[in-house]
Amino acid sequence: MSTGTVAKPSAAPKRPAGRRKLTWPWILLIVAAGLVLFSLVRVVSGANDLTSVGQVSGALQLAVPIGMAGLGGLWAERAGVVNIGLEGMMVLGTWFGAWAGYQWGPWTGVVVGILGGALGGLLHAIITVTFNVNHIVSGVAINILAVGFTQYLSNFTFAEAEGGSSKQSPRIDPITQITVPGLSDWLQDLQQKHWFLISDLAGVLGGLVTNLSLLTVVAILLVPATWWVLWRTSFGLRLRSCGENPVAAESLGVNVYRYKYIAVLVSGGLAGLGGAFLAIVSTGIYQEGQTGGRGYIGLAAMIFGNWMPGGMAMGAGLFGFTDSLKLRGGAENVHALLLLVALLLVVAALWQLYKKKYLVAVISAVFAVGFFLWYALTDQVPSQFVDAAPYVTTLLVLALSAQRLRMPKADGLPYRKGQGK
Repeated sequence: MSTGTVAKPSAAPKRPAGRRKLTWPWILLIVAAGLVLFSLVRVVSGANDLTSVGQVSGALQLAVPIGMAGLGGLWAERAGVVNIGLEGMMVLGTWFGAWAGYQWGPWTGVVVGILGGALGGLLHAIITVTFNVNHIVSGVAINILAVGFTQYLSNFTFAEAEGGSSKQSPRIDPITQITVPGLSDWLQDLQQKHWFLISDLAGVLGGLVTNLSLLTVVAILLVPATWWVLWRTSFGLRLRSCGENPVAAESLGVNVYRYKYIAVLVSGGLAGLGGAFLAIVSTGIYQEGQTGGRGYIGLAAMIFGNWMPGGMAMGAGLFGFTDSLKLRGGAENVHALLLLVALLLVVAALWQLYKKKYLVAVISAVFAVGFFLWYALTDQVPSQFVDAAPYVTTLLVLALSAQRLRMPKADGLPYRKGQGK
């Protein structure tokens, strides 16, 4: 009698352990540790304006346009469309927002600025979704067209208006700003005492309740609203499926073209809102070239945030903060930032040592020593470095966060209706 050999089923290969999801306690702990680090740097360096009410308020104002551009990029790329044209859509938002704002009021300017950005989004959607042109090529073309188009329009609109010229618009009426009475003054007094941690916390909270534009409140609320729409509704599920696997989405009855169009239109509208914010709230006037590459930085903030609204908002806040450093305190604040970078590199070196990545730990430690020496042997940094600080921060953040990124699987890939049949 022969005995058969029963083969045991092979064990399923172990899936690599994924990254732990950050819970609220961990997020609050990270924020608290960051605040302690900032407070320590402020006390050691004497740069008391580092976490002042004015610094935080200015950083928030600078972060909003970047955040709106990043949020626009998130909508488009979650639907599978790469939107390099965010900069051009912001340019359209600044011009249309200023053009309508000085004639019919700031809120009308905001609405028309959104429509101007959405016009750029519509053009991008037609080129990429309908005609299947390379997304990068289309985005670059829109950036170039937007600049030339607004320059042409300015020649016979703003140039003929009282107080305007071919390169800038007349003054726009401001949007109402709110300040919480009593609380704002108390927090500002507490911040000016320069106590360790307490004054820094007062400065951060004071910046959130002092001279806050109503449009800033609207922009902040758009971040959780985007999260809810894209991750908590059936509409958002269908839209995100178009960016992950459009063929599978089509097989389930999803009109992929329609969702891509909606996503890119919303993307352009949000970028236009960021542009209108620049013209109406930040400066009160349209000026040629005032976007200053914020559309590209918004795209970097979105990538830093791993295509998630919360992470994107953190990235926009980081870039806005570094941008505000050069406006308040300039060289002194950026010089203090060298000490902060050195301390962060020390933390990174210890963490890599704990993970037994000795080479990375040694490299981090060497750079930490270099930044410590730079800080100790100088009193201020060159003005050129101060101006470049936001862009250097963009490159460093993207380089350090590149390993944990996961873009939508079908992002930027060509799609034709019925291609899965």
